[in-house]
Amino acid sequence: MATGCLAGVAVSAMGLAAQALREGLYGLAHGARLSAAPALASPLLALVPALGGLALGLLVLAAARLRGARRRPVIDPIEANALHGGRMSLRGSLYVAVQNVLSNGCGASVGLEAGYTQIASGLASRLGLAFEMRRGDLRTLVGCGAAAAIAAAFGAPLTGAFYAFELIIGTYAIATLTPVVAAALCGSLVARAFASGPPLVDLPGTAEALGRGFTGTETLPALAIGLACAGLGILVMRGVTLVEALVRAARIPATAAPALGGLGVGGLALLAGPQVLSGGHGALHLHVSGEGAGLGLAALAVLFAAKAAASAISIGSGFRGGLFFASLFLGALAGKIFFALAALVLPGTLGLSPTDCAVIGMSALAVAVVGGPLTMTFLALEATGSLPVTGLVLAAVIVASLTVRKTFGYSFATWRFHLRGESIRGAHDIGWIRSLTVGSLMRRDLKPVPLDTPLQAFLRAHPLGSPSRVVVADAEGRYAGIVTVPEAHAAARETEGEAPRLADILRQRDTFLTPELNAKQAAEAFDRTESEALAVVDDARQRRVVGLLTESHTLKRYSEELDRQRRAMVGETV
Repeated sequence: MATGCLAGVAVSAMGLAAQALREGLYGLAHGARLSAAPALASPLLALVPALGGLALGLLVLAAARLRGARRRPVIDPIEANALHGGRMSLRGSLYVAVQNVLSNGCGASVGLEAGYTQIASGLASRLGLAFEMRRGDLRTLVGCGAAAAIAAAFGAPLTGAFYAFELIIGTYAIATLTPVVAAALCGSLVARAFASGPPLVDLPGTAEALGRGFTGTETLPALAIGLACAGLGILVMRGVTLVEALVRAARIPATAAPALGGLGVGGLALLAGPQVLSGGHGALHLHVSGEGAGLGLAALAVLFAAKAAASAISIGSGFRGGLFFASLFLGALAGKIFFALAALVLPGTLGLSPTDCAVIGMSALAVAVVGGPLTMTFLALEATGSLPVTGLVLAAVIVASLTVRKTFGYSFATWRFHLRGESIRGAHDIGWIRSLTVGSLMRRDLKPVPLDTPLQAFLRAHPLGSPSRVVVADAEGRYAGIVTVPEAHAAARETEGEAPRLADILRQRDTFLTPELNAKQAAEAFDRTESEALAVVDDARQRRVVGLLTESHTLKRYSEELDRQRRAMVGETV
């Protein structure tokens, strides 16, 4: 509950700070949304994102000089729970939150949700570390922080709770239900007390419009919307990567890239209107509530392309933020475009209204980009209050999620991990595997036998019944291979005339392990070489023998840790 309350305060503070920036920079009335404005008050305001990018670049430069050689990349909640047992830097999280507020406040097409979850999870992690919580409990507490942040932002406790289960903790368990839901409720209530405005997704009046029943014929269009949104979501994620690649290829300094990106975003705002700016909260309300019904098919398509480009340019050029809310807005536009196309091709047969399609598309494209099918389903339910449309949303998000998983394989967050070389597919705890290294499992009490040792001397030193595997090193102390004692005795008995040398009966000459490999990689090496034991060398170049590891010991320790993680996940005492 304390985590939820802290998260509610942090979310309210960030939201108010970003809104104050937008009001001051763009001359908005108090409480007015930038993306809901009909037009920029002056063409010069299109330069505001570039000025914000310049300020962000200066902030990054100043922070880099202050942090110096100790600079480390900031870990987000998914990576923290997957690799670091829930450990996050509070200072780094505050830094990300400030960058996110500045980026969103100057009009860059990024949402605040990434900053919300970062600061709330960072606070939760610091709280857990202060109380010296166990690894599993700390991971749950980080999930509580993220759940409270999303619940506070959207006024939707169920959405926040399932965001934590699906994206931050990585699984649903009875043991995590109570703390996560309690944190989400507290975060939502605290944020509502501090911020009097409506939640980020508030669709007044849609419950009545969407409250009618649906027949089975509406399911097919919903599935088609989900399939289309899956493809569009992949294109958006690829677009961000393309912009990043272009920035690197042009060798634009990291401190200057946001300013150039801001120029692009401002230009798009001049062409397509303010709806491409910031997160898009006001614009989403316009389109889903029906106030934006005047736009035709061509205008909707142009707005979709402009918003997608603005989001890709913003994130790809270095503005801080995420695609959570942008994907909701883009999904609503995609749903309305689908309705307009269907009305042209098959007029009167769709069975869905523009608002229906907007809500379905909103959830489906968000699932394609962010992930979390149940998260987006509950968001639609809590935003509309309509159970019938929630059923159609569920069908669409399942199709979108499966399509993206099979064809692309990543959400936006895990795709960026992949680009960095991290093999993270979600928040499932794999950090314990990385800590279970060959160096921690191997036997160190062994002395390699010189390669030039005569066979008879070797047999006298290693009679039958002694340890069956002996590591051999050459004259320079480099690993040469492994000799099995029974095989050496058999070779001596079966050979007529001159006895064989150790070099003649060596095995695994070029197969070895290094200390930094984890238990899973070691098990794969045993399986690949069909060996029951492998030598461990310091590195592949020096090949100095530092230990020996057996397959049986590796699998035993791996199985023990796996069982311990399973019991911790379901709440059993470990």
